[in-house]
Amino acid sequence: MDLTLWQYQFRIIMLGDSTVGKSSMLKRYTEDLFLECINQTVGVDFFVHFLEVEPGVRVKLQFWDTAGQERFRSVTRSYYRNSVGGFLVFDLGNRESFENMKQWHAEVCERVQPYTVLFVLVGHKSDRVEAGERAVDRTEAEKLASQLGAPYIEASAKTGHNVKEAFELLTRRVYQGLKSGEIQLRDGWDGVKSSAPTAQILQRKQNKEATEKNKSCAC
Repeated sequence: MDLTLWQYQFRIIMLGDSTVGKSSMLKRYTEDLFLECINQTVGVDFFVHFLEVEPGVRVKLQFWDTAGQERFRSVTRSYYRNSVGGFLVFDLGNRESFENMKQWHAEVCERVQPYTVLFVLVGHKSDRVEAGERAVDRTEAEKLASQLGAPYIEASAKTGHNVKEAFELLTRRVYQGLKSGEIQLRDGWDGVKSSAPTAQILQRKQNKEATEKNKSCAC
C-alpha cells in the first residue's frame, strides 16, 4: 500500500486512566509488538496507521495517546475537540478504571461541541480474565456501553486478542457515520479530513441534504 495515498484522515483519541494499557493497545495494533514494561505516557503520544475500509478507500488513522494522570489533563483536554473517534479503555481487573469511564466520556462530550465523536468501550487486559482476575462483569460493561451509545469489546494487547478488531470496529463506525451524514466534513475541524474528489462530492451531497431538510422543516 502506498502510504502517501489516502482518501480520509480520522483523528482518534485514546481515553482512560493511567496503566489501563492504552499505549500497549496502540503498540500492538500499529507495530504488532507487546512490551511487558512500557513507559507511562507524558502528555500525549502520536501514532499513525492505515486501513482500507472498502475497496479503493484508504483511511489514514492518527491516534492521540493521552496520559491518564490528572496532572496532564489540561494538556490532553486540548486534543478532544479535534477528534472524531474515541476509545474508552478500562482494565478488566481494575474496578475503579471502569467506574471512571462515565467521567471520561462526559468530559469529551462537553468539549467537542458542536462536533460529533463516536466511541467504542474497551475492556482491556482480557488475559486477566483467564487468570481469574476479572473485576468487571461483561453484562455490566455492556450495559454501560449501551448507556453511552457505544459498542463494547474485550481485548488484550498481551495476547493480541481482539486488538485489531477493536480498532477496525471504531474506524468502520466513523466511516459509516461519514457516509450516513452523522459525521460531517467541516472546515476548520481536524477530526476528519479528505484528500479525494469523491470525499468532496460526499461533502457537497451532505450540505445539499442538510439544506433541503431545513427547507422542508420551515413553516
